[in-house]
Amino acid sequence: MNISLYDVSIWILPLLVAITFHEAAHAFVAYRLGDNTAWQLGRVSFNPLKHIDPFGTVILPGMLLLAHSPFLFGYAKPVPVNFRNLNHPRLDMVWVALAGPAINIVLATLAALTFHALPLVPADAAKWTADNLNNAFLINIVLAIFNMMPIPPLDGGRVAVGLLPRVLAYPLSRLEPYGMLILLGLLILLPVIGARLGLNLDVISAILLTLRDYVISALLFITGNA
Repeated sequence: MNISLYDVSIWILPLLVAITFHEAAHAFVAYRLGDNTAWQLGRVSFNPLKHIDPFGTVILPGMLLLAHSPFLFGYAKPVPVNFRNLNHPRLDMVWVALAGPAINIVLATLAALTFHALPLVPADAAKWTADNLNNAFLINIVLAIFNMMPIPPLDGGRVAVGLLPRVLAYPLSRLEPYGMLILLGLLILLPVIGARLGLNLDVISAILLTLRDYVISALLFITGNA
């Protein structure tokens, strides 16, 4: 696969912005709700180096690319939150978790709105700008949807733990140390096994892609790009 400098230039910037704002939003909301753990570690920051995780930001997307996964994703260094310090631990955990995906949807919406300003961009920069906006739109939507999967330590898992009755929340929370292994199994291993058996077991990717398409259509309509 040939990747040019142009390809890198139109993917790296929107990816870094999406990841940085996602993690900074978690840290900021946690700080506002009573926990200053991330604040003290400098994670309420727009410096991408504070948030990049070597495996989640580089290696995992590369593995999925090599595995020809139809759903490419990654993640950044998790923001440390001491939920006991939050003003209302269970409810505030939900708000902290939602902050990341919410800011990604906001960024996707802003990218879509900015498409209307493309006629103002100089002709020699118009294509590069449009490609960056298009990738920012897609990356932020994918990041938001992926992170809302109800598996800890993803944001959706934290939301589920915060909202479910304790009898269900507790066993779900205990999956957190194995969450990434479960995801890798569902998104990489299961489809590979299915292909060997002549079955399509790539159900999770199909669901995520369907949700992605719905969100894309909705945001394009709302921003007048439909």
